[in-house]
Amino acid sequence: MHLNELATGLKFPEGPVVLDNGDVILVEIARGTLTKVSTNGEVSVVADLGGGPNGAALGPDGAMYICNNGGCFSWVDVMGFTVPGAVPEEWTGGSIQRVDLTTGLVSTLYTESSSGPLRAPNDLVFDGHGGFWFTDHGVRLERSTDRTGIHYAKVDGSACTEMIFPLDAPNGVGLSPDGTRLYAAETHTGRVYWWALSGPGEVSPENQGNPSGNGGQLLAGLPGLQLLDSLAVDGDGWVCVGTLVNGGITAISPDGATIEHIPLPDPMVTNICFGGADRRSAYCTLSGTGALVSFDWPRAGLRLHHAQ
Repeated sequence: MHLNELATGLKFPEGPVVLDNGDVILVEIARGTLTKVSTNGEVSVVADLGGGPNGAALGPDGAMYICNNGGCFSWVDVMGFTVPGAVPEEWTGGSIQRVDLTTGLVSTLYTESSSGPLRAPNDLVFDGHGGFWFTDHGVRLERSTDRTGIHYAKVDGSACTEMIFPLDAPNGVGLSPDGTRLYAAETHTGRVYWWALSGPGEVSPENQGNPSGNGGQLLAGLPGLQLLDSLAVDGDGWVCVGTLVNGGITAISPDGATIEHIPLPDPMVTNICFGGADRRSAYCTLSGTGALVSFDWPRAGLRLHHAQ
């Protein structure tokens, strides 16, 4: 596999979005910025977001929507790799932000959901109706951990509702190509679940559930010490998840029967998205080393709603 290095020196990059012109917009969690990597390799700040911007997605109005964890990580150097550390004492919670890509203006859309204050929003995906699903990863303290869930929100700020609960550190979130399935990855358990959807922001009552009580069906559970981060779904419906410790991308077939691992040179591979004329280029954030790379993907990527 030939790896193209598009940018280095990034401060724990995440949430890549490829624009139609080939530029990549991503967040730098440890820098607190929304950042653009141009096709010529130039890196520039689009907006200062503060806190810990953790995920990004284009909305129906052309703005970029951000999951901001509020700065819930300190940062530690481990053998030359940047890794998340303990929750800083000053952390108080996270938010959903909106960024006007023309002016760089940042506004806060939500700090609460129907379940109460947002803890540490992590990743989001828009559906074809203009709303978006997002995960609240929560935080882990020395002797306690949050139980959190998945929320559905509207871009006009009128409604943010927790639809799925409970989950253990939900991270990546995505939709099947036909929009009838919602996928989410739990970081520490190494599991990917799915839920049938019956409408915009609606979880089908036909979901069978599981002993954890969140109503999801288990798509896959990884063996050994493998942690899961953010994800994207490709055009054939494979769920492609950034994998930590065993650094790379874990690709899971829609029926869960086939699991492939694409190794990458970083133990902190946090996210993937697709671009290029035929969407057969995968773009990945190698957060431990602060790099953005691209490589050929065996299937065409899924064109996201509201891409531009």
